[in-house]
Amino acid sequence: QVQLVESGGGLVQAGGSLRLSCVASRSIFSIAVMGWYRQAPGKQRELVANITTSGRTNYADSVQGRFTISRDNAKNTVYLQMNSLKPEDTAVYYCNALLRFIPTPSWGQGTQVTVSS
Repeated sequence: QVQLVESGGGLVQAGGSLRLSCVASRSIFSIAVMGWYRQAPGKQRELVANITTSGRTNYADSVQGRFTISRDNAKNTVYLQMNSLKPEDTAVYYCNALLRFIPTPSWGQGTQVTVSS
């Protein structure tokens, strides 16, 4: 098992930026994939971005060019830099991790991001 703790959410104006952090309770070397999902009220949870141990990244089309996912292995942390935020980015953002050889993913508690117009 791995515990994930997100932070960095908040209220920002459209066009602003936020940096989300996800700290894992174990070395992220043992985690095959880490990513960020988001869920707005009444909506399905959707993938925002993920990153593999090799550094390969994937982004939702809606955030391509605006968001950047990265990792700091020494700090067991994955980040999501969000620039040029739009009101439609408003959601609870969840950190996700898939451990090697364990098929069940882990989830953080979420951090609220609200973008006002």
